[in-house]
Amino acid sequence: MRSIHVSLLYKRLAGAILLSIGLSGLGNAVAASSFTARDGGPAMSAMTAKGNGGLPGMAFVRPVLSGVLYRSGFKGGDNAHTGLSGSQRKALCKAGFSGAYYIDFGSKTRYGSTSCGGNTLEYKKGRSSSTHGLMKDIHSIIENPKKGPMMTHCMWGVHSSGAVSAMALVQFCGWSETKAKRYWNDARNNAPCGGSCDKWIDGKFAKFKADPNLKISKKQQREICPK
Repeated sequence: MRSIHVSLLYKRLAGAILLSIGLSGLGNAVAASSFTARDGGPAMSAMTAKGNGGLPGMAFVRPVLSGVLYRSGFKGGDNAHTGLSGSQRKALCKAGFSGAYYIDFGSKTRYGSTSCGGNTLEYKKGRSSSTHGLMKDIHSIIENPKKGPMMTHCMWGVHSSGAVSAMALVQFCGWSETKAKRYWNDARNNAPCGGSCDKWIDGKFAKFKADPNLKISKKQQREICPK
């Protein structure tokens, strides 16, 4: 009789372990799909968080527009300016991203397409002082809910990726320039700017102007813009 009870105990324990493994795998799947969810816009706490979003070698992976635009940098920076590795591009592709931009520093980066199953990631060079092409690509994603989100990144995920993200909030969410600059500063993690940080971000915004042709609907704003 005792052996039967022990046998049942081991079976239940094994079942619990298998269930735990199954739930763990489900959790990973949910984490990957969460990048594509247009769930009412991110909270400010998420927009200034310091995690890596489960993406290898990345730092400060943060939502800007839910299911549409994210920002990040490299863990330890990218002094070689070579950009995302092949495995990092694959990881973004598998997470559902349709595009990525290296803002300002990708002087030695090989850009192009990465495929994974039925998805394709387009990797492009971007500049914080000239954002019209980036804004058009973001607008295209907003208009096509089946298209995966965009990742903008720079060396550290602090200054340049934050600048273009702030501009996107002005362009698509109707934020004022003052509010957008405050967000940029709050998400800067007190990183230095090689001089005046106000002067740095003012200089970037001096070259930016929202395009009326890229406006989105109030419904779309409710789905993706910050709470």
